[in-house]
Amino acid sequence: MDVDMTPEQEQLAAAEAAWLERHDPVARLRGLPDDAAMTIDSDAFNHAAESGLLALLTADMGGTQTDLAVLTEVHGRAASSLPIADLAIGSWLMAIAEHPDAESVAEGRARVGVVRWPEATVKDGVLHLQGESSPVVMPLDMEHFLIIGEHADGEFATSVSSADVRVLKTLDLTRSWGRLDLGGPVTDWTALPTGTVAHARDALAVHRALDSAGAAARLLSMTVNYAGQREQFGVPIGSFQAVKHHCADMALFVEAAQSICWSAAGALDGDGKDARRTAAAAAAYAKFAASRVAGLAQQVHGGIGFTWEHDLHLLLRRIKVNEAFDGTVAAHRASLLADSIS
Repeated sequence: MDVDMTPEQEQLAAAEAAWLERHDPVARLRGLPDDAAMTIDSDAFNHAAESGLLALLTADMGGTQTDLAVLTEVHGRAASSLPIADLAIGSWLMAIAEHPDAESVAEGRARVGVVRWPEATVKDGVLHLQGESSPVVMPLDMEHFLIIGEHADGEFATSVSSADVRVLKTLDLTRSWGRLDLGGPVTDWTALPTGTVAHARDALAVHRALDSAGAAARLLSMTVNYAGQREQFGVPIGSFQAVKHHCADMALFVEAAQSICWSAAGALDGDGKDARRTAAAAAAYAKFAASRVAGLAQQVHGGIGFTWEHDLHLLLRRIKVNEAFDGTVAAHRASLLADSIS
């Protein structure tokens, strides 16, 4: 990530990138049977737990959203199946909710998926959930689901260790996605401090965009390398003006996406006044930019980019699914417009 990182963050990025290079997620994906469901790499999860990355945002670790941004971008670039941001945010929320399993989650002895519920009411102390849950990444690998949301009088968190998971069919081959189906009222729930749900929602949106920015950065590198090697009429296609323009546009999109996502992560670490607008702006632009980068990469690569053997389509698919979840480009733009009008 070409941003103003601290020396510690640079070391974190380099160490995580080196680990992912040694344990290539794409190579693991290609080694799975065609009909096998994508699962979290247990080696990657254990590495994150032993390194303290799962507990990064907790008070004991004292990490920041910008620290987590470093990891999110690196894992997006590698097309990792480990949802590092979701797991770290889940661990932080478990601590905020003072959940009895918070320590187990932080230490990597249990996996928790974060689920946002759009509508809820409370009657006689009983929580009633309406609508359907937000999409949750790698749902079949989770031991717990922490459900957060808002009702008329405040915010809540509740956890379930068993739930019906409706697996979604998506373009993404590097991760699995699903929604929870819960039946009946909820009697065991906890009130959350005001603003917790909004902060978690904004953080998930920013890190989903960062994941796409990382994937887009890898596509840029792949495309520049390909343009320098592929020849037509006896010269590299990178010497053609149109291809140069495509690569320049991709570089601009990647740099701008990384910059605004980094700014949004910093806003999440601040006093919260500008976090919502900055998160919406980052998600809207970065998701749009990454999608444009994927399209341009496909144009430069031509037909080879459609083939199963090439990694381009795996990153393109991941970017497209990121674009749809945790707020679409249109939804984040609408949020910015509504906020400016109000």
